[in-house]
Amino acid sequence: MIYWQIFLAFFLPGILGYGGGPASIPLVEHEVVDRYGWLSVEEFSEVLALGNALPGPIATKMAGYIGYQEGGILGAVIAVFATVGPSLILMIALLGLLMKYKESPRVKRMTTFIRPIIAVLLGIMTYEFFFSAYEGVGIWQTFFIGAASFILMEKMKVHPAYVIAGALVYGAVVLA
Repeated sequence: MIYWQIFLAFFLPGILGYGGGPASIPLVEHEVVDRYGWLSVEEFSEVLALGNALPGPIATKMAGYIGYQEGGILGAVIAVFATVGPSLILMIALLGLLMKYKESPRVKRMTTFIRPIIAVLLGIMTYEFFFSAYEGVGIWQTFFIGAASFILMEKMKVHPAYVIAGALVYGAVVLA
């Protein structure tokens, strides 16, 4: 039964996560945190941070980790396949159709309407992560890490992987 749950937990976000990994992260969070209770919000945010620090697609890294945690090696394989399966099937089936109608005003309008929805989902997830951090380490630590991350990435153009690694080290040394 756990393998079926792992499959569903990653297959459904794979189907509904139009826009790739960032669009499917809130959907995966809903499945693994709210629906199945495999991880807490804090644990999920740590898995997300770790996944962002590693190279490659975020959704498959998270699926592999969570699938392995819940169902061992077979769970990891099922989770990764469930994550990439919908995209693979749809890409093969719809590539010709999309190329035929790519200049259609309806297709362009559909993309225009979906982007704000993805932005709202990411905003809700950020809001939840902020209050989870606020409750866990306090407002000053949360503000310091957020401000330092912003300055490093936006002003000094430091790669996000280094900022995430630095925040992990800061948390391990100062907040432990």
